[in-house]
Amino acid sequence: MRESVRESVFDCVGNTPVVALRRLFPEPGLEVLAKLELMNPGGSMKDRSARHIVEAGLAEGSISPGSTVVESSSGNFGIALAMAARVHGLRFICVVDPKTTSANLTLLRHLGATVEIASEPDAAGGYLHTRIRRVKELLAELPGAIWINQYANDRNWQAFYHGTGAELVEQLVRPPSYLFAPVSTTGSILGCSRRLRERFPALRVIAVDAVGSVIFGGPPARREIPGIGSSRVPELLRPDEIDHVVRVDDVEAAECCRDLLAAEGIFAGGSSGAVVAAIRRTRSRLASPSRVLAIFPDRGDRYLDLVYDDDWLERMRAGRTRATAAAH
Repeated sequence: MRESVRESVFDCVGNTPVVALRRLFPEPGLEVLAKLELMNPGGSMKDRSARHIVEAGLAEGSISPGSTVVESSSGNFGIALAMAARVHGLRFICVVDPKTTSANLTLLRHLGATVEIASEPDAAGGYLHTRIRRVKELLAELPGAIWINQYANDRNWQAFYHGTGAELVEQLVRPPSYLFAPVSTTGSILGCSRRLRERFPALRVIAVDAVGSVIFGGPPARREIPGIGSSRVPELLRPDEIDHVVRVDDVEAAECCRDLLAAEGIFAGGSSGAVVAAIRRTRSRLASPSRVLAIFPDRGDRYLDLVYDDDWLERMRAGRTRATAAAH
């Protein structure tokens, strides 16, 4: 008998399950299936892109053993890269911002990453431009350092084409009508949809973005939940591959995270709540019958001081009420 022993935790990435959300979406004519990317060993779908980018770079020589890699990350990709750096003997510098959760900062440091905090907001109201400026300063200070650059790296979307998307093609026999997926770098939605459309060409792709994100041209505004939306347009983005965009604010995303946990027992992060909210908001306009495929990117444990904190949610609700009153 052959033993089943993996060589590292990164060999455990992938093969995540698909579950039906019949308790949360009991309506006749609507079937909602969720791909639980939150069950990757690092807690998010970013394990896939970190593994693919690092291992492909090591294989071709663009990343050398013992070298320094640098990236700007709000959390999940940074944690996945820190795991990859540990496994492959690399030095990793992660540039974060004040919105990064305390749980993510603790994980990054315990994984051996050097954490740099870019604390000055950029002109778009976020920190991404400030973080990238610090990344470029580090590259100038550290000759030979390598910027992963997930917003422009084609290996980002390729990781999901060969990973999540390829798995879904094997897991699903009947075609899904719609794919709902949150966006930030747009690598995951593009990689998944490109692979799925080869098998299911009639698939319609719905991007779930954050209110205040500028990915699809919306006005910039303050956002609290990390991991969804962006204050810059990713180089990877191909708008012609997206059929529709739904924007969800922090309050709605948090409320739907709580509903998901209560109905299905799925403890998910803010972007998964945003996906649930987007499906709820558009379900009356979906064709009937519909088979909806949702991507749930990460776990909820890193959002305990945001999404699952009652005081935080009340502050967000109060802020939304004030903003609505001021608009009228």
